[in-house]
Amino acid sequence: MRIEAFDFDLPAESIALHPSQPRDAARLLVVEPREHAPSFDDRRVFDLPDLLRAGDVLVVNDTKVIPARLSGQRRRGDAVAHIDATLHKREGLDLWRAFVRPAKKLAIGEQVTFMADGGQGEALVADVIDKQEGGEVLLRFAVSGAALDAAIEAVGSMPLPPYIAAKRPQDATDRDSYQTMFASDPGAVAAPTAGLHFTPNLIAALMARDIAVHRVTLHVGAGTFLPVKVDDTLDHHMHAEWGEIDVETAKALNAAHAEGRRIVSVGTTSLRILETATDEAGTIQPFSGDTSIFITPGYRFRAVDVLMTNFHLPRSTLFMLVAAFSGLSTMHDAYRHAIEAGYRFYSYGDASLLFRADASLDEGTA
Repeated sequence: MRIEAFDFDLPAESIALHPSQPRDAARLLVVEPREHAPSFDDRRVFDLPDLLRAGDVLVVNDTKVIPARLSGQRRRGDAVAHIDATLHKREGLDLWRAFVRPAKKLAIGEQVTFMADGGQGEALVADVIDKQEGGEVLLRFAVSGAALDAAIEAVGSMPLPPYIAAKRPQDATDRDSYQTMFASDPGAVAAPTAGLHFTPNLIAALMARDIAVHRVTLHVGAGTFLPVKVDDTLDHHMHAEWGEIDVETAKALNAAHAEGRRIVSVGTTSLRILETATDEAGTIQPFSGDTSIFITPGYRFRAVDVLMTNFHLPRSTLFMLVAAFSGLSTMHDAYRHAIEAGYRFYSYGDASLLFRADASLDEGTA
């Protein structure tokens, strides 16, 4: 499909710079595709227990965001260049792939010294051992394993999305605000943002309604913020991200489907790992490894029945995914409604609860 099919106008004031407080007070747009016109219902996230059915199964992403944004210097004789790096995928105990700026200032074999803001404290040293297009490099750090994790924690800052970082400085609250209550497995460099809306009280209310919660892992990469630069979706390359579904979770989700209960994905990241792990017969298999699944209109969903997700960027792979899930025309109408009604967009913004369109209603497959 042509990329312009996924474009829309978004006012700058619609972009949220801070999360709702409390988290589950965020607005929730309920979207139900229908034959003649979609149905929209303006609710709040804390209404979720009343919007789902007893027996539904919620699937959340338990990845934990690391402070993946590093600031440092490259020295070449007397010349010094400032380098910003955003880690996006771990490749080994001492290896990380990263997007760097300015990439032209770095060459393979050079060394970068990263330090905390202000240049105080311990330094973290890395060598550039590979360089790709688009500012991507492979860094080998001087420390590895748990020692590298601790050094990144000390030196790095939270990788707020560029549309937030460009408008305000990072503050102390972002270390908590940009982390879900489910975060337990470090490795993401972007938050699974639908999960940011959940609170212990909301989880308790869901469980009281006999709505179970299961965890999967997808370490979200910085590639999620990369613009789509091609003219046709067929030409777009997705960066790989590591994910996992354990045996017990796969068994529980398959049992739910066998009993006619719905799988409700909290976020596009949970959906992407679930769909990656599901075979043609609709059985979710245990999974551990990389996925670069790219979902666009015409995709046949096998695992997920309902999707809770935030509002996404124009022309983004995530807007393409929700268009595949609920229909392209439906999602254009939903976003138009959200903008006119003052919903807050992107990572710290409000949420939507999307019901899956029947294949006959998904007009965006051409």
